[in-house]
Amino acid sequence: MAAPGYNLARFDFVSIRLAVACARTGSLTSAARDCNLVLPAASRRIRELEGALGDTLFERHSRGLVPTAAGRAFVRHGLALLQEMDNLVAELADLRHGVARHVQLCASTAAINQFLPPLLASYAELRPDVRVEVEEQVSELVVASLREGRADIGAFVEGTDTHGLDVRDFRRDELVLILPAGHRFAGRAPISFVDTLDEQWISLNAGAAMLQQQQQAALAAARTFRLRMQVRSFDAVGHMVASGLGIAALPKAAGLPIVRAMKLAWRPLADAWAHRQLKIAIRPDADPAIAGLRDFLCSPSRNAKAA
Repeated sequence: MAAPGYNLARFDFVSIRLAVACARTGSLTSAARDCNLVLPAASRRIRELEGALGDTLFERHSRGLVPTAAGRAFVRHGLALLQEMDNLVAELADLRHGVARHVQLCASTAAINQFLPPLLASYAELRPDVRVEVEEQVSELVVASLREGRADIGAFVEGTDTHGLDVRDFRRDELVLILPAGHRFAGRAPISFVDTLDEQWISLNAGAAMLQQQQQAALAAARTFRLRMQVRSFDAVGHMVASGLGIAALPKAAGLPIVRAMKLAWRPLADAWAHRQLKIAIRPDADPAIAGLRDFLCSPSRNAKAA
């Protein structure tokens, strides 16, 4: 239900897109041009939006427009509405071209970088009527997206609470130590994680299964995990290590190509937790299209081909 005084019936997607463009460009003239509107019509639409909301969306200055607090909130939610509308248009277009089902797959960086691309390519050939849309998240947020209905299927590293979900084994991977070339730890014999804790570390952002495993292992040893930087991708981890900013752990299958490309060193980790189980989960009420994709990804023959 709309708040008192809000006339949502007066909103339209052209006006929402215009407000977003005003916030992005800081200029009504530029925003009008981007939205194929003449300047007087654009100005009128912004005034009507503000009248419908009962709030000022932009402060007017000689140098342009600056969003108010209400304007920033409107733009944030307006972007979400525009994205949903774009998704709707794309899905309707897909229906006209024989795509009968869209499936939202949320997956961890480890799953995407190591296993999913060739599997999804094979599935697309097998089921051209199903469009799989992939979003990358840390494992904790993969499971949260699945629980909250923002994803239909999730692929993630074991360790997050999955109570109430239908979970199956997907793949296994191994974490290895990634080091600058010539680092004192460079070698081929496995090394214990605890023996590396005097070093500065690079890791992924909060919620990543790898970071949680590292923090738990340091806590169990009553040692400090000296986390210097957190980044979003394996490539970014590699660049930080190559610059001498710290050491890191990466899944072996994804990490060794980075090691070769960036001329780094690597070493096995001796810890049991460095050998990880990846999982795939769906909700118990998932429809046949979602369950079918899950079964395809987890099938033993696919495991053998993609391992």
